[in-house]
Formats: sequence, structure tokens, C-alpha cells
Amino acid sequence: MAVARVTEVIGSSEKSWDDAVQEALDRANKTIRGLTGVEITKMNAHIENGKVTEYRSHVRITFILED
Repeated sequence: MAVARVTEVIGSSEKSWDDAVQEALDRANKTIRGLTGVEITKMNAHIENGKVTEYRSHVRITFILED
């Protein structure tokens, strides 16, 4: 039987929310093995002079705990 854990990560990008999600996954993948799923829980952005300058995606990443 597998046991999973969920951790929350926030990714950011100057391009898009999708890119911010990918940035979060790429970073998590560097230090966490066994990633199995992602849930996007929140999206927000930083605005300067009426324009979006940074997209942020809050994601919950699921991974299997090793024995």
C-alpha cells in the first residue's frame, strides 16, 4: 500500500499562469521524487501601471512517500 503526501508550492512567471504552474512543477521535481499529481488551487497576479507583470500559480503537488 502506498502513502502519499501533498505539499503546496507557488510558481511565478512573467509569461502566463500556465508557465507559472510549470515553473512550480519544475522546481518541485528537482528535490521531490515520485510526483504523481498536481492541483491548481489559486491564481493571482502582480500589477504595475495597470498591466500584469507577474503571474502566480499556487499548486498542491502529490507525491508517494518512499519506504
